[in-house]
Amino acid sequence: MPSVAEYVFAGAERLRRGPHANRALQDAEFLLMHVLGKDRAWMLAYWREEINTDYSLPYHGAIERRRAGEPIQYITGEAEFYGLPFHVDPGVLIPRPETELAVEKALEHAAGFARPRIVDVGTGSGAIAVALTHHLPDAAVTAIDLSAAALEAARGNAARNGVADRVRFLEGDLLKPVAEETFEIVVSNPPYVRETDRASLDVEVREFEPALALFAGEDGMAVYRRLIPQAFCALVSGGFLVLEIGFGQEQGVRALLEIAGFREIAFTADLQGIPRVASAMRH
Repeated sequence: MPSVAEYVFAGAERLRRGPHANRALQDAEFLLMHVLGKDRAWMLAYWREEINTDYSLPYHGAIERRRAGEPIQYITGEAEFYGLPFHVDPGVLIPRPETELAVEKALEHAAGFARPRIVDVGTGSGAIAVALTHHLPDAAVTAIDLSAAALEAARGNAARNGVADRVRFLEGDLLKPVAEETFEIVVSNPPYVRETDRASLDVEVREFEPALALFAGEDGMAVYRRLIPQAFCALVSGGFLVLEIGFGQEQGVRALLEIAGFREIAFTADLQGIPRVASAMRH
């Protein structure tokens, strides 16, 4: 029977012929950990030990999916966001570290309200809504998405993280499902990728992640043009809008916020120094 090391090296050899060759060994090891249900400490301890060939078929299936460019998170069905575990599948965008900046900014603003009403627009996997609910025991959180499949995933993730009874899930377009309500905080990681950038995206994003959650017209601003005025109407005086934005969109988003009537407009940069989160107050 092959050893742990032999499984990993054989998997890495296959992955070197795929689009993520530079991560071949790391991905091969991670996928074997997933198939075996073991952690890295176990892998290192039993590196030269033989393992049952029953694992061969599922492991090589996972390797082939990765070789085709599929994201690791979809293969394992797991992603971590803001220190919490999330199930992800091709019906939802994979939560990214940059989006944690939006959670941090929303938490910062929420501290100014005793019982903040928060709405997460385009919740996807529920990452933002669940993280905020987890950290804000007195908040009333609503999560909206146009996709029924995404809402199903978000409900599951809320249950997984023990907050299912504290998040309201609504299906619909942007803020239409709550058109008669007001909130202290509106937060969103909306689609903002330019259609013209589609071909340049990494294969795992372009071919596997949901287009509905990615693309927003020729300039990537289509959703902001609709959401920002809606958010202004939905916020109480002194309430905040928090938005994730794309590369090069700072000035365009600032202009839309100013036109809508927002004040105290600020941008938070990611680790690469790119403005990634916009926040603004309704006076």
